[in-house]
Amino acid sequence: MHAIRVASAALLSVTALTFLAPVAVADDGDDHNVTPFGFSVQPSTISAGGRVGLLLNGDGGCKGGATVSSGVFDTVTIRPGQSSATATVDRDAKPGAVYEVTFRCDGVSGHTELTIGTGRQGDDPTPDAVPVERGVRAGVGGSAGGFDLKEIGLGTALITGSVGAAWYMARRRGTADDS
Repeated sequence: MHAIRVASAALLSVTALTFLAPVAVADDGDDHNVTPFGFSVQPSTISAGGRVGLLLNGDGGCKGGATVSSGVFDTVTIRPGQSSATATVDRDAKPGAVYEVTFRCDGVSGHTELTIGTGRQGDDPTPDAVPVERGVRAGVGGSAGGFDLKEIGLGTALITGSVGAAWYMARRRGTADDS
């Protein structure tokens, strides 16, 4: 009988943890970047004067044409049925700056970033070269994106508290039955 109580308390703790964990990691603070269509800028780091590919995954919900705008290139239209377009980055774009690129389709918009490298297109004999003196910002997304020690501490406290309460209740009932 004692084993059933301990197993029930453990199962209850795991269930509570299962329902609380997605809430802790679901909020990335960017509620305006959820779109029914996928989009990207390739490459994400480019020299001033270079050309970038603007890619749109229309399978996810972009039925009409899409417009792509940024402060570093002219507004580009991706026609219905097309999945990509190109844009030429302004030659006077500030090296090292990060510009927001906004994709709009069917009244919904989302954005991504475009980083300007520290060289000019044409400075290198290879036309597609992207000279960058510093490393690119990689590895920011996924499970480590938005790493916050306060949230981790709170999650640890909740888990420890639920396991401790389950253990205490199991021990308390065990001694009450023994009397």
